[in-house]
Amino acid sequence: MLVLSRFHRGIGGLLFLLGLAILLMITQALQNQVYAQTNPNLGSAASFAVLGSSTVTNTGSSIVNGDLGVSPGNAVTGFPPGIVTPPGTIHLADAAALDARNDATSAFNTLAGQACSQNLSGQDLGGMTLTAGVYCFDSAAQLTGALTLDAAGNGNAVFIFKIGSALTTASASSVLLINSANACNVWWQIGSSATIGTTSSFTGNILAQASITLMTGAIITGRALALTGAVTMDSNIIGSSTCITPPANTATNTPTNTPTNTPTNMPTNTPTNTPTNMPTNMPTQGPSPTSTNTFTPGPSPTSTNTFTPGPSPTPTHTDTSVGASATPPNVPTQPPPSATTASNSVTGLVSGLPDTGGGRPQATYWQGR
Repeated sequence: MLVLSRFHRGIGGLLFLLGLAILLMITQALQNQVYAQTNPNLGSAASFAVLGSSTVTNTGSSIVNGDLGVSPGNAVTGFPPGIVTPPGTIHLADAAALDARNDATSAFNTLAGQACSQNLSGQDLGGMTLTAGVYCFDSAAQLTGALTLDAAGNGNAVFIFKIGSALTTASASSVLLINSANACNVWWQIGSSATIGTTSSFTGNILAQASITLMTGAIITGRALALTGAVTMDSNIIGSSTCITPPANTATNTPTNTPTNTPTNMPTNTPTNTPTNMPTNMPTQGPSPTSTNTFTPGPSPTSTNTFTPGPSPTPTHTDTSVGASATPPNVPTQPPPSATTASNSVTGLVSGLPDTGGGRPQATYWQGR
């Protein structure tokens, strides 16, 4: 009985785990169905916060965090006092603005092609809390008050609103994000024009077929892209640092020039000149033959002639033998005269008189010779 009871409990545990696994699979399948909608590819329009087709006009101190462009029109007014923050720039009917308009049109068509998960035609969005999905309006849509978008903890949740004609928000309306919802994943595909009311706080990327008007003090965390009409602003703030992609050329130029010049010049010039000049000149002048000639006149016979002031042949003979040998050891081989004789001889030569001092006869002088 004990064994059977344990068996039954084991079977019951397995059934419980199997049921839990099936429940998880069903939940995951429902989530995949809900998150089937995808973000469109903005391409070159990703760096633009404001893009108009005919004109872009501004009144007051608007701030655009991203590129601002117009194409095929070429009129942008109100900057300054409006500001486009770096690295964003203004593009007037140039290639960048044209490409952005074309890519924005492609994104608009991609949004239009996604299937609706719920039709909200005739309902005000104010007061609603919506999860990820594609919400459709057959004609116009209205927002009065606050719309809350709940991502249920999924930062990749995508919210798409497809509106047949116009979108209008009342003053001080708002779009709120909760539970990891991301403004970059909120899209408003509008069949005609959009008007964002005074001091409204709007979230998401507006792609309008015609025009976009932002009333005084309205804020958009996202983009305002008008495909065939104008964008009109009045003391607004537009853009998002997390969603607006910096222009491609800004990111490319900065890192290329900085590392290339610094390491190339530094190591090449410094080690080449220093070791080449120092060792070449130093050893060449050191063993120069000039120092050898300096020591040669040391044993010169000039010092010997100093002791022979007279023109007598006696010192001439003596100098010749000493100069010829040039070696001090050979000098002593000659029989040296005594100190007294040499002294008397020099005295006699200077005075020109025979030496009579000391009682020595004159013959002693010649004998010394």
